[in-house]
Amino acid sequence: MKLALNGALTIGTLDGANVEIKEEVGDDNIFIFGMTVEEVEDRRARGYNPWDIHRDDEEIRAVVDWLGSDYWVPGEKAPFGPIHGTLLSGGDPYMVLADFRAYSDCQARVDAAFRDREGWARKAILNTARVGKFSSDRTIREYAKDIWSLEPLPIP
Repeated sequence: MKLALNGALTIGTLDGANVEIKEEVGDDNIFIFGMTVEEVEDRRARGYNPWDIHRDDEEIRAVVDWLGSDYWVPGEKAPFGPIHGTLLSGGDPYMVLADFRAYSDCQARVDAAFRDREGWARKAILNTARVGKFSSDRTIREYAKDIWSLEPLPIP
């Protein structure tokens, strides 16, 4: 939200704050990718196994195996091993691998949008103009009224 207040375009899954940001900025000014909540629940219910994705998708396998290598710090055994382990042996609890293809495709849309300088500038300006709802002033005012039951004091 803080980045959107400064014109940044959001790329993310349709959950949490991204739902609210999308409502404010509109579908054309945000990049949403990945599974819906219902799709995640369905995939889990059917038995999600990240090893299947690793086996079947060459790009994902290359990226994940790269994380598990010593490429980043030559001679040091897998400095990103914990991430590699979480994605595969740890069962990928956040379904990163399940959403990776959708993320990669979305990133291509971001790249195309960025090449349209005028369109990108328009999206950035609209993001700034439409996310005022998320300013700290509003949040503090709502907390004071709805949670703390405080009345504002006049400023002399």
